Amino acid sequence: MSPSAINGSTAHDRFENNLNLSILGLGAEYPPFELGPDALETLANRFYPPSIALSKVLSINRFTGIDSRSAIGTVDHPLVNQPDAPSIADLNACFRTEGVRLSVNACKKAIAEWGGNVDEITHVVSTTCTNSANPGFDHYVAAELGLHNGVEKILLHGIGCSGGLAAIRAASNLALGSSFRKKPARILVLACEISSLLVRSELDSIDREQKTRIGVCLFSDCASAAVVSNGVGEDEFRSPPYEILGWKHEILEDTDKDLGFDVDPLGWKVVLTPRVPGIASAAVSPAFQSMIKSLPELRKDGKLPIAADFDWALHPGGSTIITGVEQAMNLTQDHLRASYEIYVNYGNSSSATIMAVMDKLRHMEDGREHVVACAFGPGISLEMMVLRRPKSIIDGLHAEDVD
Repeated sequence: MSPSAINGSTAHDRFENNLNLSILGLGAEYPPFELGPDALETLANRFYPPSIALSKVLSINRFTGIDSRSAIGTVDHPLVNQPDAPSIADLNACFRTEGVRLSVNACKKAIAEWGGNVDEITHVVSTTCTNSANPGFDHYVAAELGLHNGVEKILLHGIGCSGGLAAIRAASNLALGSSFRKKPARILVLACEISSLLVRSELDSIDREQKTRIGVCLFSDCASAAVVSNGVGEDEFRSPPYEILGWKHEILEDTDKDLGFDVDPLGWKVVLTPRVPGIASAAVSPAFQSMIKSLPELRKDGKLPIAADFDWALHPGGSTIITGVEQAMNLTQDHLRASYEIYVNYGNSSSATIMAVMDKLRHMEDGREHVVACAFGPGISLEMMVLRRPKSIIDGLHAEDVD
């Protein structure tokens, strides 16, 4: 029931068949407001003088490929219309209300699909990069959901856009530990980000430093959740949205200064160098090959599958990242259709995005049986996971097509 080491290696060289890990429920909660590209221009013109750097950022903002970004408020939200950018204390107070509310709603969706009772939840694994207060936001979400005080909670920090998939990986390892002890594990996984309120801080930096900072053009607000199970004590006839087959985590060498989210008195500052799309695209193929070799059950007639045999749930960090991976892996837009749709309609919600993509993908027509989920975060860290959609679910989607 656990990843096997080969030749004495401690690396996850191979995963056993049938880990019996699954995602029983998924939920994504976007706030009600949608901001088009004109919103950034409106705020820039209200509070900042014209400059070459600002003009360049606003030009990039018009061509990101994002039609709208989800946000907790309109362009007239009080916190982004003060004389100065909101402080980290202001941001924390807002997260404690808006972030917790989004998180609770996302969790309720995942729990409702699972169909279990909150008393059965054994662990909570959460992540965010837009709040760092103690106790963490997961403490308040657990209280709102009515989870019992003995639930084991883990809050992951410092992993940015890769956080959602890293949290599922952590939950999977916890579930395998429970399997070893012959105990049930029902693990609530949660990611939440409130990025929209950082717009003034980013515009401050553009105005002061006269540098092109494109993070202000990409990020949005969202919470997403999943329930991960180890199958112990579970209805064996249930078809989950996804089965978890294996995963890979890797730090790409000499890239720690290329992607980040630096702490600042006015919140956090995006670090995103022009090297990131190329680094990400180049890293996916070797990671995919390593991942596939670790899953013997995917071999057919002695042959390993290729990237195009899978649907891809790629974290949509930006248009050049999506198209770069598409080209590097010889994929089509159809393989990445869920990533494109989330990116265009909602933007990049950092750690919360990957579960939103997975949620979107499972409802789309003509789905492939296996899915590669992939995300990049500060480090640069790469997260990759192979999922399987039960045949009954795929057949159901195809039947809907016929109808």
